[in-house]
Amino acid sequence: MIRRLLALLLPVAFVLVAAVAVPIGTVIAHQRTQDVYVDRLADASRFASLARTALETGREDTLAQELERYRELYDTPVAVVSPAEELVVGSEPPGRLREIVESAGEISAVRLALAGERPGAPATVWPWTTEALVVAEPIGRDSEVEGAIVVAVPPDGLGASVLRSWGWLALISLAPLVLLTAAAMPLSRWVLRPIGRLDAATTAVTSGDLEVHVDAERGPPELRRLTDSFNTMVEVVRGALERQRSFVSEASHQLRNPLASLRLAVENLAPHLTTDSAREAHAIAVDETMVMHRMLNSLLAATRLESITGTDAVEVAAVVDTRVSRWRALGGTRGFTVATDVPAGVWAQAPAGGLGSILDELFSNALRLSRGSRVEVRLRPEGAERVRLMVLDDGEGLPEEEREAALARFWRSSRHQNTEGTGLGLAIVADLVRQAGGRLELEEGLRSGNRPGFGVVITLPRAESRDDDPVGHDGGHGGDEGADAGGDRREEERDGFDDGSGERGTQR
Repeated sequence: MIRRLLALLLPVAFVLVAAVAVPIGTVIAHQRTQDVYVDRLADASRFASLARTALETGREDTLAQELERYRELYDTPVAVVSPAEELVVGSEPPGRLREIVESAGEISAVRLALAGERPGAPATVWPWTTEALVVAEPIGRDSEVEGAIVVAVPPDGLGASVLRSWGWLALISLAPLVLLTAAAMPLSRWVLRPIGRLDAATTAVTSGDLEVHVDAERGPPELRRLTDSFNTMVEVVRGALERQRSFVSEASHQLRNPLASLRLAVENLAPHLTTDSAREAHAIAVDETMVMHRMLNSLLAATRLESITGTDAVEVAAVVDTRVSRWRALGGTRGFTVATDVPAGVWAQAPAGGLGSILDELFSNALRLSRGSRVEVRLRPEGAERVRLMVLDDGEGLPEEEREAALARFWRSSRHQNTEGTGLGLAIVADLVRQAGGRLELEEGLRSGNRPGFGVVITLPRAESRDDDPVGHDGGHGGDEGADAGGDRREEERDGFDDGSGERGTQR
């Protein structure tokens, strides 16, 4: 995050520094050109005075020697041009002087000087300029002009001087960028560290950890206030959830005894019923008390399961191995064949202590609702980061239009209205899987004849193996021993997923 902020700030700072440095560099080039022009113009004026005297007295050799010494000293060719634009005397061969003047495109400046006028300031010389800087000065004035002095300043020296000045300017401009970078690093950390802590805390809350607390002592005042508000929000949410779970649990427990007494009283009425209508009403009342009993167990199970927070790395094969023998025993009592295809050594990030109970729930649904004869548990890697855990049966399946609704709480298929259950189990499983960073999908299962079968596919993040983990570590809620419809009542009260008589939410 800090690197991204610096990547955003530094180009902006560079543009701002460039916006200041570029005009300054332009001014430097103009100023250097102007300084050289003024200096050479003064020399040209002196040479014009000497040339007038030399032309009047015929001492052109002395003038030529003076121009030659000037060229050797300043590496700048100088020439005297007649009014007919002919070379009179110069420090360079005639052809070379003519080439220098004409290549600079300044022949008009020479003509202007021959007309008795001093040319204006020349164009700015840049480091990449290839034309010479030509300075022309008339010899004499008005109608007495006897020629012109032409000074051709080579662009190399002037351009190199401008380039050196630009180099120093760039070096000086780096100073604020370096200072900004040095100041931006701690400033960015000061600003972004609270955001990073908040991001980590929100990720933890998303995973179900409501015990998280973010330090609000550092950072800008606005972020400290935001952190305080976040901590307060988490505390409020945690308190509300605890009160909700406590209420559901306590209410369910408080209703158990009155409901058990009511059920016993209703069942004890059976010997006293003499008419068919009374016995029919009595049977309905008994069934309703059993439904209420299962509903209470489901609410308790939902309360306990929803208290699961965080995830745990488990070896899927080890969890399956602790349960497959019981699955086969339960399946055998109902005429089901149970098979597993789970390779060893594959680890997944699953709900903490809940993967075994999830598999028990899905297996129980398959036994009660599929009306088939085979249940299979498979594990397949999905790339390098995820695994797919499937519980498949060869039963009637579920129409595609009902699959999304099947993950809602208390939903029951119209074909299973007379099947025991409350419609909570699969919804709870889907919530737990989502909290672990996975997803639950309903698909077709093991096709048998014209029956598509039914499959529950759980996709979980892959986890690193833990060599120190005990075999079968899962922390499941008692292994869900109440999976059988004829299971012991003490088991269903103890087990986290059971909602009475082994019913685990008939979503299908």
